[in-house]
Amino acid sequence: MERTLVLCKPDAVQRGLVGQILTRFEQKGLKLVGMKLRQFPKELLEQHYSDHKERPFFPSLVGFMGSGPVVAMALEGIDAIAVVRGLMGKTNAREAAPGTIRGDLGMSFSNNLVHGSDSAESAAKELALFFPGADELVDWTPCTLEWSYSVGEELKG
Repeated sequence: MERTLVLCKPDAVQRGLVGQILTRFEQKGLKLVGMKLRQFPKELLEQHYSDHKERPFFPSLVGFMGSGPVVAMALEGIDAIAVVRGLMGKTNAREAAPGTIRGDLGMSFSNNLVHGSDSAESAAKELALFFPGADELVDWTPCTLEWSYSVGEELKG
């Protein structure tokens, strides 16, 4: 099982799309293991986007992400990172395929509703930033697990 971070950005929260976005992940079979609504501090957002620090859009990106509440979610599943990124769609929502979150719900490159970790390394770093407490993520087994995966084939060991 793999864990990943998803952020419903301020535009998703302001537009009342958090429920629809979470529903898409849950309907796919991903398990929610952590969630919080916060207006995250500038320092945390700068650390989160530190890879873009030298880019000209860095200040506006941090400003946008700090402009309102964000919903941080930790999701778990087999290949969760790739699955989440596929469900999100291309960064530029106008170019995102229909059926993806951005393709169905977005029109902007910058206000593109969601962030998802792009690698296992990023996921580990990002989850530690947004869910730093040992008790902030929940280990649990959904009663639907065997209906989402072939337990005998995919969940061996």
